[in-house]
Amino acid sequence: MRTALLQITSSDDPAANLDMVRTMMAEAASGGARFILTPEVTNCVSTSGTRQREVLQHEEDDITLGGLREQAAESGVWLLIGSLGLKTHDADGRFANRSFMIDPQGGIVARYDKIHMFDVQVTETETFRESASYRPGSRAVIAETAFGKVGMTICYDIRFPHLHAALAQGGATILTVPAAFSPVTGAAHWEPLLRARAIETGCWVIAPAQTGEHLKTRGKTRHTHGHSMVVSPWGEVLIDAGTQTGIHFFDLDDRSVTEARRRVPSLTHVRPFDGP
Repeated sequence: MRTALLQITSSDDPAANLDMVRTMMAEAASGGARFILTPEVTNCVSTSGTRQREVLQHEEDDITLGGLREQAAESGVWLLIGSLGLKTHDADGRFANRSFMIDPQGGIVARYDKIHMFDVQVTETETFRESASYRPGSRAVIAETAFGKVGMTICYDIRFPHLHAALAQGGATILTVPAAFSPVTGAAHWEPLLRARAIETGCWVIAPAQTGEHLKTRGKTRHTHGHSMVVSPWGEVLIDAGTQTGIHFFDLDDRSVTEARRRVPSLTHVRPFDGP
């Protein structure tokens, strides 16, 4: 399965981001891709809650979701929309950080709401409180596709190996990790975390990422790490996209999963234990 990662720098203008991604999808499809993946918060990267409330929409009205479903159908491709920031009907007004698997007819095959919220103080001056704006999901999701079962995760989820193990034990052979990773934690942890999840599960790990400097909002600039990656089921880094925007192609191969799991069948060796 010819596959393409889109590494992008989203602004806080969903309409402009949609035009950019549709153009890149058409180019990727012309290059032979039949499965295309975008990063986390494809529709809007913003440091302002006010701006998010102005431009984010409910799922049924979201222009990015509608436009990318149309593009998937026009191009005849499978599409993993890494995630969209979406309004919800929750009483507290928090958004959803939601990933979508789209089929070549533009249908929604699966939805996944990010479970783990990035509530951390990375440095003395860089603090994230994702749960203040986004409400966490509560359900692990495997998308059934024509090329295998895909376990859907988002960004900070990568730090929770039990989630990925559960997806693999549930039949997933591919794990998706769309991200908008912090440059500080990305430089230290991004690659080893992705490789660890691939090695532990014998899955392909595919991680399309936001990159670079995003639009300043109220004097604050958001930077993201980039380095979209593809890691084989044996833990080899097959793609590291660096920090430039662009399209990166590779070929998914089910045989790699079979071979890695034959050599080290750790998923079949899980045993219950007592303690601590």
